[in-house]
Amino acid sequence: MLKVELHSHTSDDPADRIPHSTADLINRAADLGYDALAITLHDRQLDLDPWRRLAASRGLLLIPGIERTIEGKHVLLINFPPVAEQVDSFADLADLKREARGGVVIAPHAFFPGSACLGRPMMDRYAHLIDAVEYNAMFARGVNFNRPAERWARLHGRPMVGNGDVHRLQQLGTTYTIIDAPPEPAAICGAIRAGRLRVKARPLAWPTTLSLVSQLLIAEPLRDLLGVGATKIADVKVAPGGGGKRSTEISL
Repeated sequence: MLKVELHSHTSDDPADRIPHSTADLINRAADLGYDALAITLHDRQLDLDPWRRLAASRGLLLIPGIERTIEGKHVLLINFPPVAEQVDSFADLADLKREARGGVVIAPHAFFPGSACLGRPMMDRYAHLIDAVEYNAMFARGVNFNRPAERWARLHGRPMVGNGDVHRLQQLGTTYTIIDAPPEPAAICGAIRAGRLRVKARPLAWPTTLSLVSQLLIAEPLRDLLGVGATKIADVKVAPGGGGKRSTEISL
């Protein structure tokens, strides 16, 4: 059984201002007992070769990945070749899946209130291209936009995978996936498609939630609007796990 994170970003991301490096992410994931990690930069597939030695020394498998913007919507493409960077349409995505069968397509934060989220119409229209649906770590008691994703996944017979959508290291470790597979990217993807997995999800404490919202949805856009350069927003230091005492296990 493998503890896996399939949605994470680092300072190499071309779209978002991320304060932690790839090495920081690898080391933090290893400290938290992860077995496998996909680094999914926006519209760029990170070259993993410079990082494999560090990851291997920490007992961590790196999986190729990208959070690709397709027709204005975010889609996670896991364990596809670098040509995934060139997928611009859902027709292109269908071609990629036919030509490279070892990967999985995951709908991230699908029903969250954002213009880049797929939403129900596109989820329904392109259901045949979606292998799994994300249970996103950004939720707190009383506010959980993953609920409609759960219903959609049940209705369409798709597994859910728990992801941190890591833009700050404090997001790592509260929601993740336990996958029944050997530590090999194609085998992990095959296990996801077969539903051999369990989602572990713990709501964020409200102070952590408000801190993350202020950083990701207020401070960063304001800096961009005011034309602030590459100044990094400091990572808020919290206890591992981000608070919240009760764990919720989801099995689909």
